[in-house]
Amino acid sequence: MRQSVLRILCAFAISALACAAMAKDKIIIMVGGMEKQIYLPGILAERLGYFLEQGLDVELLTEPSGINAEDVLLAGAAQGVIGAYDHTVDLQAKGKAVQSVVQFSISPGEVELVSSRLAGVVMSPAHLKGRKLGVTGLGSSTSFLTQYLVAASDVKLADVTLVPVGSGATFIAALRQGKIDAGMTTEPTISRLLSTGEATVLVDLRTPEATQKALGGLYPFACLYMQTSWINTHRGEVQKLANAFVKALHFINTHSAADIAAKVPEDYFAGNKALYVQSLANSKSMFTPDGVMPPAGPATVLRVLSTVNRQVRAKKIELGKTYTSEFVNAAK
Repeated sequence: MRQSVLRILCAFAISALACAAMAKDKIIIMVGGMEKQIYLPGILAERLGYFLEQGLDVELLTEPSGINAEDVLLAGAAQGVIGAYDHTVDLQAKGKAVQSVVQFSISPGEVELVSSRLAGVVMSPAHLKGRKLGVTGLGSSTSFLTQYLVAASDVKLADVTLVPVGSGATFIAALRQGKIDAGMTTEPTISRLLSTGEATVLVDLRTPEATQKALGGLYPFACLYMQTSWINTHRGEVQKLANAFVKALHFINTHSAADIAAKVPEDYFAGNKALYVQSLANSKSMFTPDGVMPPAGPATVLRVLSTVNRQVRAKKIELGKTYTSEFVNAAK
């Protein structure tokens, strides 16, 4: 009964978003967790006035799980998603055409954390057998990466349990309450749990160097992706969005973590601005300076997804159709 009610509520929500999306010149972009540092270019483009400079009316809406943001896009209730690039590969395998038009980062910015209750017990992904592992949502990018780390350590996927716990406060609560033994999350949640001693780092994917070590290559992650059909029929708007986001990426690349933090809402700090600034300083290298996809990145993503996703493995994926650098190359 409760699931039926939730489905009805979701249908109403998508319908309401669709009506808003039809408003003249309104562009709705879903963000897979607005407060996450990996998606900083979104809130910066808004608060620095870059959308307005381009003559755009953009509304950013948050959805903690990237898989749910993807659903809203496919329903036509949003024109874009700020989420993970690997969704474009997964969706192509399902017969859906979407593309990354601005690549925000070249590493996931995620960490597999382990509860301190298991200190000395879980010391590598090989020790995750039989454990409950937190992900933002089933079918999310965190679930893809978690399953890959498990499989690469010769642990059968059937021997772990993925638990959808969202991000931020809900992730922290799940770890504290013992609903999960470990889980994948991003900043500033990572630093909050490390600072209290409630968790330790098992696998770090916050920087390009750490990502190459763990995944064998760069793993392009945060991006703006859109349905290919919308891109083809709204090229002017897409170019303006690319202009705004490339400018936001340039701001990140040329300013200190403290300067960047001064531009985001105070509630993003969760009561500890110094910790937020430090965590951003440590992982700021994940952002691209220009929105361009790293040449070998898509192949790494395809390799990871092919390991854990039967549908991707069974299809011939055309990586060239999962992203375009046309708009960022022309950005002004």
